[in-house]
Order: sequence, then structure tokens, then C-alpha cells
Amino acid sequence: MAADRRSSWLKGVLDLLVLTCLTGGESYGYEISKTLAAAGLGEIKGGTLYPVLNRLEEAGLAVGEFRAAERGPGRRYYRLTEEGHRALAEQGASWLEFHTSVQTMLTSATPGGRPS
Repeated sequence: MAADRRSSWLKGVLDLLVLTCLTGGESYGYEISKTLAAAGLGEIKGGTLYPVLNRLEEAGLAVGEFRAAERGPGRRYYRLTEEGHRALAEQGASWLEFHTSVQTMLTSATPGGRPS
């Protein structure tokens, strides 16, 4: 049950987290997935991550560029657009506001589960 909740919570914020992963410069899917896992968010599989990257690209928030590799398969590298930086700032601020509201409710709850 708890894993299902985490999955739902993650789904609601994954676009924002992927945008955040791109603030340090361009990156590719597997690297983004590793960054999210290292942050404690669990394994994000390609079937979840690549639709997010496609959605961000279609919305003009990120740009992807395929590059051939000297060895092995090529990779699609993504980077934030100016619109992506703006969206991250706005959506990040909204998420932090929401998080604060949830945190306030949870920390003010009495042992019976109701806010004091």
C-alpha cells in the first residue's frame, strides 16, 4: 500500500523532478534515472521516464538532440529551454507551497489523526 502511494506521489511531481535534473546542463535518460534513484526516489524505468521527456519536449520545456556514440548506441541528450527554466521556477515554487501546507497539516495532527 505504501509503495502504491509513493508511486502516485511521484507521478504527480515527476515532470518537475526531471526538469530539476536538467538544471545542471544537458543529460540523457539513463543518467536522469540514476540521479532520481540516488535522490531516494527509487528506480524510474524507461517506460515511465521517456514519456515524461517527450512531454517536456512537446511542451517546449526541454530540447532533445540525438548524438551518435563512438562505441555503443547513440543517446538522446536533453537540455532545458528558457521556457523550461521559467516553468521550473514557477512550478517549483507552487510545489514548495503545497508541500508546506501538507507538512503543516501532518505536523499539527494530534495522535487521533485530526488537526489540532
